Amino acid sequence: MSGSARTNLASFVLLKRKHSVLPGFRVTLGFTLFYLTLIVLIPLAGMVLYSFSMDWADFWRTVSEPRIVSAYKISFGLSFIAALLNVVFGLIVTWVLVRYDFPGKKILDALVDLPFAMPTAVSGIALAGLYAQNGLIGQFFAEYGIKIAFTPLGITIALVFIGLPFVVRTVQPVLEDMEHELEEAAATLGATRWQTFRLIILPTITPSLLTGFAMAFARALGEYGSVIFIAGNMPFVSEIVPLVIIIKLEQYDYQGATAIAVVMLAASFLMLFVINWLQKWARQRQES
Repeated sequence: MSGSARTNLASFVLLKRKHSVLPGFRVTLGFTLFYLTLIVLIPLAGMVLYSFSMDWADFWRTVSEPRIVSAYKISFGLSFIAALLNVVFGLIVTWVLVRYDFPGKKILDALVDLPFAMPTAVSGIALAGLYAQNGLIGQFFAEYGIKIAFTPLGITIALVFIGLPFVVRTVQPVLEDMEHELEEAAATLGATRWQTFRLIILPTITPSLLTGFAMAFARALGEYGSVIFIAGNMPFVSEIVPLVIIIKLEQYDYQGATAIAVVMLAASFLMLFVINWLQKWARQRQES
């Protein structure tokens, strides 16, 4: 190797060291991998390996029981609906918090985080009390024959309650960083408010909306404490998958509980893959 080549190589190595993200990168990376492996990968891998103790026929028989399939439909369907509602109403709440100044704004902003701070059991008891037929809110609907608590509608309300902060806190910083000059320029060029929102604002916040949707959906899919009190837990009507897993464990059917958990794990990974692809597509569209 010539002297100039060695000099260039040494300069390249020094440059790479100079632009390292963190001092002691190898140590911190090793600790990160060790921590994630110990806390996340090993428990998940152990659960999957334990499910292999069942043969395929028993596994399929367990996860395809009519009661289990009904619980899948309720959990996935209502979680998806709740996440969609959170995208719509979360965007409205975020818009109000970012674009307007009004008395009590800081209190409203703090209330958004209330589902994070409240124990899930407390949330479930409070919602069940409010929306029961003799509750503060439920009694008005009961006069028209509408039952909220102990129905899928009550489950949806609980999932919207616990998922709203994920959308608001994901979209809020993006909306705050948007340049108002773009909207003013669009208005100057004759764009309507709807055109400005659809062509300028929405493409910018779409990746964060998708992220908020994914987080709200994932949280709703695994939610237990705030749902069981308002769900009624009736098989084929309002029974969710986490409750079915708990019932299996109480019956000492560990293999059955693990099999159902593996199905939920696979669905969660698939959902995250799709959402990541949508986020990538949205970013490429925004850049183009």
